[in-house]
Amino acid sequence: MIKNKFAILRKTFLLIFVISFSLSLGYAFGLKGYYLSGESFPKVTISRVTPEGKELNFSLFWQVWDTLESRYYDKEKIIPAQLVYGAIKGMVAAVGDPYTVFLPPQENKVVQEDLQGNFDGVGIQIGFIGTQLAVIAPLPDSPAEIAGLKAGDLIIAIKDEKKNFERATQGITLPEAVQAIRGPRGSVVTLTIMREGQEEPLEFDITRANIDVPSIRVEYVGEEGTIAHINVLKFGGETKEEWDKAVAELLLKPEIIGLVLDVRNNPGGYLQGAADLASDFVDNGKVVVIEEEGNAKIRTEYKNEKFPRLKNFSAVVLINKGSASASEILAGALRDQNDISLVGEKTFGKGTIQEPQQLEDGVGLHITIARWLTPDEVWVDGVGLEPDFAVEDDSETEEDEQLQKAIELLQS
Repeated sequence: MIKNKFAILRKTFLLIFVISFSLSLGYAFGLKGYYLSGESFPKVTISRVTPEGKELNFSLFWQVWDTLESRYYDKEKIIPAQLVYGAIKGMVAAVGDPYTVFLPPQENKVVQEDLQGNFDGVGIQIGFIGTQLAVIAPLPDSPAEIAGLKAGDLIIAIKDEKKNFERATQGITLPEAVQAIRGPRGSVVTLTIMREGQEEPLEFDITRANIDVPSIRVEYVGEEGTIAHINVLKFGGETKEEWDKAVAELLLKPEIIGLVLDVRNNPGGYLQGAADLASDFVDNGKVVVIEEEGNAKIRTEYKNEKFPRLKNFSAVVLINKGSASASEILAGALRDQNDISLVGEKTFGKGTIQEPQQLEDGVGLHITIARWLTPDEVWVDGVGLEPDFAVEDDSETEEDEQLQKAIELLQS
């Protein structure tokens, strides 16, 4: 009797929950206290009611729910909290945007570790080419780079024997893929990839290690070290501080005649980081244009509002197909506003902006809220930025041909 009452109460609460979540499309929801245990069950705060004039039939939802409860052979795996997570994930995935994702606590924790720049893993940034999971860029000196992974490789399968995990990547979300590839240092993950120019898949057994990724690296190159090579590896929470330190050091060196700003294999990060760096070059001009879709199109122009400390330096930007998102914002702004040349290969082409929302109990929601354009109104999504000087890096040589071209341009 008590069990039946609980079942009825549970279904009533779940019905209210699903309706409020589905109709708000992830923007306003009041899920509280969900944990991945057999005893716990989501508490619900009603934050939205059914909009007038909309009729929804949830009979199929309950038919599937009841069938799972009654027919699935292993009752221990029927955990209500996990079923609710799955329902929310499915709702968000139905939008059809691989960058709009719901993140349960463990997946959200992994994403936060990425932005902080210290974690155990193989050291690759991943994204999507179309709907196929792909390597955006291997991190410098990482296990992935040492093993031979390259920007643009398509990841078609992931295997981890210790985790007893093996699956093809068709339909996988970005957080699911990151969680599968991530693991304790010393353990091995196998990635099966398709590479342009190769007819057969390639397998890479990669031993995970601790990955500590700084935002900025500086070295001095060219004749007598008179050119600053500033490598921007990511746009994270600490990027501004590291950038300011590098610029302060640079301004104390009067012998410097030019800068190579290197965003190769930089998959992006915070938009504000790209705007901050661009503002040190762009004098009173647009850095990026943001377009949001709502009842009416909303346009926001980000303009430099501070003194551009590096505007008098000659500069070149290095790009490749691992340069994405915030990297493309920076490169596009410098070319459009300062006629700074881009050297290397065409960039990845990610022209949308995601807003990370930290919800209760460690849950996250990343939702695409806008698209961005370069100051000249170019949308790079799926297209990328073409270099002014196309130079391929020959993997058969130890020389960095793209960097050498940049140095040549600055010295001439």
